[in-house]
Amino acid sequence: MPELPDLTAVELIAQYRAGTLSPVEVTEAVLARIEARESELHALYAYDPSGAREDAKASESRWHAGEPLGPIDGVPLTLKENIATRGTPVPLGTAATSLTPAPEDAPAGARVRESGGVLLGKTTMPDYGMLTSGLSSFHTASRNPWDTTRTPGGSSAGAGSAAAAGYGPLHVGTDIGGSIRLPAGWCGLVGLKPSFGRVPVDPPFLGRVAGPMTRTVADTALLMSVLSGVDGRDHLSLPASSVDWTSLSCEVKGLRIGLHLDPGVGLPVLPETIAAVTEAARVFEAAGAVVEPVSPFLRREMLDGLDTFWRVRAWSDMSALPEDRRAKVLPYIADWAAGGADVSGVDAYRGFAQIDAIAVATLRATERFDVVLSPTCPVSAPPADWPSPTNDPRRPFEHIAFTVPYNMSGQPAVSINCGYTSDDQPIGLQISGRRFADLDVLRAAAAYETLRPTPRPWP
Repeated sequence: MPELPDLTAVELIAQYRAGTLSPVEVTEAVLARIEARESELHALYAYDPSGAREDAKASESRWHAGEPLGPIDGVPLTLKENIATRGTPVPLGTAATSLTPAPEDAPAGARVRESGGVLLGKTTMPDYGMLTSGLSSFHTASRNPWDTTRTPGGSSAGAGSAAAAGYGPLHVGTDIGGSIRLPAGWCGLVGLKPSFGRVPVDPPFLGRVAGPMTRTVADTALLMSVLSGVDGRDHLSLPASSVDWTSLSCEVKGLRIGLHLDPGVGLPVLPETIAAVTEAARVFEAAGAVVEPVSPFLRREMLDGLDTFWRVRAWSDMSALPEDRRAKVLPYIADWAAGGADVSGVDAYRGFAQIDAIAVATLRATERFDVVLSPTCPVSAPPADWPSPTNDPRRPFEHIAFTVPYNMSGQPAVSINCGYTSDDQPIGLQISGRRFADLDVLRAAAAYETLRPTPRPWP
């Protein structure tokens, strides 16, 4: 039988409803797991065991009265550090930020509190969320529970580490280029980047989303039923919808699936990764799906243009800081952002225009498929002290060529484990779908979850 911290949120809710488990005993078990693992993983920021105990006690009373607040009442969870919670500073992963307590909960924080979630604390991230790593000038670098010499990925680094280690079943990350899916892939998790606007965020920005990081598709769907609530602070968010997030049955027979193994640019895909993703496609095909190849559609000028624009944006923010604070930024990020200092207005605009070029190319390449399968990342997790898989600020985005297109196009995409490398590292399978078809993506992931070989035990 699994230990209490390893039970899914769906299982916990069923047992709370039946009266066979209490949020108090579950929370105590999760806190014990955190105490046992956190000294080596460094996944948490603003860890609040006393607040979690208070939340759990209040939830226990509601369940005894038969009056739970919402779908996740009493379930232990974390929020990424950049998702504001009232009274807690938001460092954005960097020592350069002034530590001012947030005046209110961001939308995701508000929704989980309204639903009765037991907030354990926040999870760590790298400087400004611009690394696929847990390396940070503010936080101690987070580690991957599968191999603590490696990074969990990023920028939802602590969330990936916490979920894989069993710090409760529900975790919320953010993603603007792969920051949910990349750590999900390297940590063996289910990580959903919802359609742009599906989950309100504050402040909103082009391509940025918040979404679940969990161990099962059903838990991701359950958390989406909470996170997707409307919030007027995000003027880019979608209107209220009637999506039945827990309706996950999927008819695989006849499903039209694209298989995308070459992004066109970036790091070469490891042969083990190609083999694992190809085998996942065969699993779908054996169940009756129709699988066809997807040609490369990302071009060098697209990725380079996005890099130029994001450097300019980062330099705009950093150059406004006092010199003493700017000096505290992680050197890799400082070097990368400085590349935007002398970019002309014309070149900055041309870089920005590549966002639309990526979106159009992605939509056209994938529109004839129900879902598209690809690697989440071309390579496995690098060392924990590397800021990125290239370890080179001149080539910062060579590993996001499979993930970033769906941020720019707004399409939903989920990462789910599809195997392991020869050195026992998880391999992520990305399943993307049509715009706003989040439920189709989750249904395909749920189908694969039942068809794939049994995953290895959690570390």
